[in-house]
Amino acid sequence: MKTIVVLGGGISGYGSAILARKQGFDVFLSDAGRIADRFRARLDEWNVPYEEGGHTMERILRATEVVKSPGIPESAAVVRRVREAGIPVISEMEFAGRYLDGARTICITGSNGKTTTTSLIYKIMRDAGVNAALGGNIGESFAYSVATGRYDWYVLELSSFQLDGMFGFRADVGVLMNITPDHLDRYDHCFQNYVDSKMRIVRNQNTRCSFVYSADDPVIAAELPKYDLRMKQLPFMARAAVASGAGDAYLESDGTFTASVDGRTVEIDTSRMRIKGLHNAYNAMAAALATLAAGVEPESIARSIYEFSPVEHRLEPAGERDGVVWVNDSKATNVDSVWYALESMTRPVIWIAGGTDKGNDYTPLKEFARAKVRALVCMGVDNRKLVEEFTGVVGQVVSCQSLDEAMRTAASLAREGDTVLLSPACASFDLFKNYEQRGELFKQWVADNILSR
Repeated sequence: MKTIVVLGGGISGYGSAILARKQGFDVFLSDAGRIADRFRARLDEWNVPYEEGGHTMERILRATEVVKSPGIPESAAVVRRVREAGIPVISEMEFAGRYLDGARTICITGSNGKTTTTSLIYKIMRDAGVNAALGGNIGESFAYSVATGRYDWYVLELSSFQLDGMFGFRADVGVLMNITPDHLDRYDHCFQNYVDSKMRIVRNQNTRCSFVYSADDPVIAAELPKYDLRMKQLPFMARAAVASGAGDAYLESDGTFTASVDGRTVEIDTSRMRIKGLHNAYNAMAAALATLAAGVEPESIARSIYEFSPVEHRLEPAGERDGVVWVNDSKATNVDSVWYALESMTRPVIWIAGGTDKGNDYTPLKEFARAKVRALVCMGVDNRKLVEEFTGVVGQVVSCQSLDEAMRTAASLAREGDTVLLSPACASFDLFKNYEQRGELFKQWVADNILSR
């Protein structure tokens, strides 16, 4: 009997273990840390043997195949041991993709915008009555949904780490939003390695598949000639002019865009959308093309796009008091995300940034910072780089070592007509567990100290 070992007991791992059990394999899950109670309960329900607090290598090395959770780096000792033993290592996506039973996939990746685009695509599909599940880097475990449900479509947000472990998997509709430097610490600080990972979204696509991509992204433009692309190509753009006989989407100067696939067309007035800014116009164009390719009617697509509200932690309104708007953009963990956030700002900004720097080059932000930011409040254990980069660019730079100190400073600096924007450009791990906790604490502080006054 085939033996599947799952490394990691988080949302990806527990789902993979349950699917392995459902398929009748000998399965064992191992986690170096503590498994959350809700995942442990499901593992017990399915009689999946597991360990936590360490790895039993003798048992792990009996595996026929290892399913590795995306949060575990290749540099981890347990992964190195598995690879040295010649045991294949795959991702949850690769494993679950073997058991789709005719279901199809829309897979979204990119350095920025993928969560909003994935959420919007899922809403469009569900609003249209499609039997669709949400998974990957968002929603329920893809593998758990495959094990316990029966769906016609899976809408999957894919990180580079998930793409790395995909070999035979094919995206029926692949969506590539953009490629900008991120997570380079996991790619030997080599941008091309990260680029190659993102481009795996086109792996195994054939003439029955569709590929939605940003024609404005210079990195993608440079990569496409390297690949034998046989699928239907569907570019979206605001600046480039890339015609495609299969379909495309183009943002006009008046803020409208038309998305067309095989002669079926939807027109969107972005001023009517609840999500604002150029980045959200890109997100909506990508979502429209992907769902047209999946067969959704144009009228239904337009209705869902106009109804869609901002994703949590991505330019999420947190409240307004005394003419000051507070915006939670905690998910903006890299420079490119903050560029789009600042681009969308129409009021003077008190900008809260900082955290664990990922080797950021802040140069692209300086033009917007000079024009739109009244004050920068740095929030992190080590703010030296931010202070050095933006002193003289914005009128005032203040260094703070805690959320509370940063929030009080921002509140004291803000005046009527301003926006206080949390858009960190950095990872959260110096002061917080993750960007979600950072965003939640930001919103809670606003509720307790601003809105309740």
